[in-house]
Amino acid sequence: MRTMVQVEGPMERLETMGWEGRPLRFRPWKIGDVEIPNPTVLAPMSGVDSLPFRVLCRAYGVGLVTAEFISAAGLVHRSAQSLQMLRFVEVERPISIQIFGSDPDVMAEAAQIVEASGADLIDINMGCPVKKVVKTGAGAALMCEPQRAEAIVQTMVKAVHRPVTVKLRKGWDAHSVNVVELAKRLEQAGAQAIAIHGRTREEGYTGEADWGVIAAVKQAVQVPVIGNGDVRTPQDAQRMFEQTRVDAVMVGRGAQGTPWVFQRIVSMLQSGEVPPEPPISERIACALRHLQLMVEFRGESIGVREMRKHLSWYLKGLPRAAEVRAQINAAESQAEMKRALHQLMAG
Repeated sequence: MRTMVQVEGPMERLETMGWEGRPLRFRPWKIGDVEIPNPTVLAPMSGVDSLPFRVLCRAYGVGLVTAEFISAAGLVHRSAQSLQMLRFVEVERPISIQIFGSDPDVMAEAAQIVEASGADLIDINMGCPVKKVVKTGAGAALMCEPQRAEAIVQTMVKAVHRPVTVKLRKGWDAHSVNVVELAKRLEQAGAQAIAIHGRTREEGYTGEADWGVIAAVKQAVQVPVIGNGDVRTPQDAQRMFEQTRVDAVMVGRGAQGTPWVFQRIVSMLQSGEVPPEPPISERIACALRHLQLMVEFRGESIGVREMRKHLSWYLKGLPRAAEVRAQINAAESQAEMKRALHQLMAG
């Protein structure tokens, strides 16, 4: 029996509040029956990919947004925090919701809850390297248990009608690089797309991502493959497409404080020319918009605290950044943050 959960809230009106996106003429591609307008994907990042940030990335033309991962057990137990993380607005579509867990039945029930929320795609986290996740047998720990990983995909695919996708890493460590074999196994189990981060769990986010293993997965499976790791600029994206032949590139840390990176990537892929970075005025205007959306989404007290890290990323490399960052980190209200940002824009 399917579990139906209604996910509603005042942020629905944000559908009409987004900036006008640039027109994109890139050829669409598909995951299952879900059409995606261009080959760029926002990576799922815990504590980063809340609704306001996704709205901004969509306004700048990202093809597919992925929400920060949600605990399958939290959804099944109706945790208020987990259910709130399901919230999205129509302007975000297509949207993928990622869940993590290690029990096939719990993951299947959670997938039904995600499907009931209206999400377009349901993604499985098999790549998170964080200790508190892997110690439960979830995230990258599943790469050490291929049978369990396969059972999770099979059970979820049977439980829902929406496409089920998977995000993997290169392997657990340098001695257990098994992503090619596991990707083939999960494709057979019913996964309709596979994203690969070219680092092992042991590497975390250090060192250089191995794009060669991403290319090997692309050659080994028939479903779409999304490449992830060290894509921070339009030139990086172009090189990944050329070296791996992936269907799309996934950008994570490269979008922190720079959501316009998606528009720059797509523009380069279309024209062959690298668009300039936006001027300071547009960067600050984007930061102010992000602040406004975050306060509406989380309330002023929490929203202001959560914006501190985002604004630090927006300010990176700007004149007087250290001085303004200190003001922002001390700010307790939206007005204080806006005042600091306006002073920076005024020079």
